[in-house]
Amino acid sequence: MTHPAETFRALHVKGDPFILANVWDLGTAKMMQAMGAKALATSSAAHAFTLGKPDGVTRDEALSHAADILSVAKVPVQGDFENGFGDDPDTCAETVRLAAEIGLAGICIEDIALPDNTAYDCDIAIERIKAAASAAKALPNDFVLTARADGILRGQYDTDEAIARLQGFEAAGADCLYAPIPPDMEALAKIVSATNAPVNALVAGPYTAQTVSDFGKIGVARISLGSSLARIAHRVMYDAATEMFETGSFNALGHSIGGKIDRLLT
Repeated sequence: MTHPAETFRALHVKGDPFILANVWDLGTAKMMQAMGAKALATSSAAHAFTLGKPDGVTRDEALSHAADILSVAKVPVQGDFENGFGDDPDTCAETVRLAAEIGLAGICIEDIALPDNTAYDCDIAIERIKAAASAAKALPNDFVLTARADGILRGQYDTDEAIARLQGFEAAGADCLYAPIPPDMEALAKIVSATNAPVNALVAGPYTAQTVSDFGKIGVARISLGSSLARIAHRVMYDAATEMFETGSFNALGHSIGGKIDRLLT
């Protein structure tokens, strides 16, 4: 029987991207896979929303949440595991081992010293990924490690620095590379051409104007949604609640598709 991580790895083809659907509870997991998602992922932000906070969860919370998703998943699942839940390389390695133990096909680890907004020094960031990759390679089954250069998203460094970090992460053993929201598609294409490992693109902000085909043309291998699905669900709730509490109208509630969703969950 093929291990989920092997299935997950095989999905990563440069120029033929698949959509990695980020979900945040059992219902959204079942819904997305019923609608055709080939793989699922947690989202630290979307998960945090369910706990009543804007972002940031503990490792125990992330593992428990991922285990819940895995309980209904019929496709591979990746964990959004923030910065590996610790600064030192050994913590990142332990996080990989714990993630594999519960059955995740892979995780992503970013280069931000959370809860601060500061990026780790490049050498330290690479050492963290090296330790995580080493732990992944020592596992009895396959495991896909994604290394993230999040400083580009947070305004900590530019595209050239992101590329230098991603090249370092690749040399350290990362299986997939990810720099969320570079300035434009040209910058994203530059990232793809400067690296050999599969590259993940985040669909958020201006990138929602692109299509799967657009990403494929520049060589992207994977498209993730981050918290975008959760945020748009919140937008619908916000608009409906605004209508209710400000005008007394319930018109928005008349557009539900309950029956269709119920069928997806069975």
